[in-house]
Amino acid sequence: MAEIGQGMIFPGFIDVHVHFRDPGMVCAEDTESGLAAAKAGGIAAVVTMPNTVPACDSSEALRRQYDISSGFAERLKLHGGGPAPVLLAAACITRNREGRKVSDLEALAESGAAFFTDDGNYVSDDKIMEEAMYRAAKLGMCVCQHALDPRLAAGGVMRDCAFARGNALPTVPVAAETEAIRRDLLLCRNTGCRLHIQHISTAAGVELVRDAQKEGLPVTAEATPHHLVLSCEDIVADDANWKMSPPLGNREDRAELRRAVRDGVLMFATDHAPHPLEKKNTGFLRSANGIIGLETAVALTWLAMVEEEGMSPESWAEAWWKLPRAILSRSALSAVECLPRTKVSGESWRVDPERFVSRSRNMPYSGMELPVKASLEVR
Repeated sequence: MAEIGQGMIFPGFIDVHVHFRDPGMVCAEDTESGLAAAKAGGIAAVVTMPNTVPACDSSEALRRQYDISSGFAERLKLHGGGPAPVLLAAACITRNREGRKVSDLEALAESGAAFFTDDGNYVSDDKIMEEAMYRAAKLGMCVCQHALDPRLAAGGVMRDCAFARGNALPTVPVAAETEAIRRDLLLCRNTGCRLHIQHISTAAGVELVRDAQKEGLPVTAEATPHHLVLSCEDIVADDANWKMSPPLGNREDRAELRRAVRDGVLMFATDHAPHPLEKKNTGFLRSANGIIGLETAVALTWLAMVEEEGMSPESWAEAWWKLPRAILSRSALSAVECLPRTKVSGESWRVDPERFVSRSRNMPYSGMELPVKASLEVR
């Protein structure tokens, strides 16, 4: 284990994948509670996903998020609450995330979009995705893809594992991820657009990304704490706090994800996905996908990569602060120039979701002992 003594100071960590449900489902998380959760977890900047209601596919929707974030920072400053995380907002690839018509990417870029994504929905139409990538490339913007083709996933709720077989639950084949990645890599070659694969979950998917990077394509990808710490073999009950999209891989997938992080192929991102209790208490078949992660992510990734895999703290930290910058727009890069710093201290703690700042509690880590805590410090 790395010795961290009273703490290590790093450039501010950036989480390029969070859901704040604002507007649309603020009972689960609004912008201010999400930023407070990021602060509690030592995350200095977040990129919000556009799957709000209405979807973030307009300049007005982007401005609303930035205005709320600014107000939160001002109130923290006024009351001596310390540094506030910076909010960056992603915008939709397609109008209302429906996959039918490309959004006004030019206006969205001008209004400060961090990148483009329909996260939660896979853009399945080849021509629509190709048009979006051509236009994004001209803008110097990155397109981020939720690489899970629903036509192949076919209503599956987890990967093939003993629990799925024993309970006759429909499974998600690996091909649902890999075929989506293959299609987008082809478009990346054709358009020259920067491509980012969100929450990659399979060893086969990682291999595709590795090969693309060796080829010199402008391709990046992210691994979530839950895909690095858990596996589908750990599921022993019909508890939807273990349900996410993409689903947990097997132990071999987890091992390959860890190798890829260690090799600098993957960055970290939480896919923080809050839900109210009633959306997560009806089992795998009927519950919503996703778990919260902002307040546990730093400690979980330290546990998996530094303590268990022997990754150096410096390289581990780069997956939180350096690699994420590769997918941000010019305006977003300007916004993260002077982030608060992230401090990581060697203080063990037990996960108690009832003490979380987030408005939601949906996650499978309750009672788990974690080895470090993270906080924000003024730069």
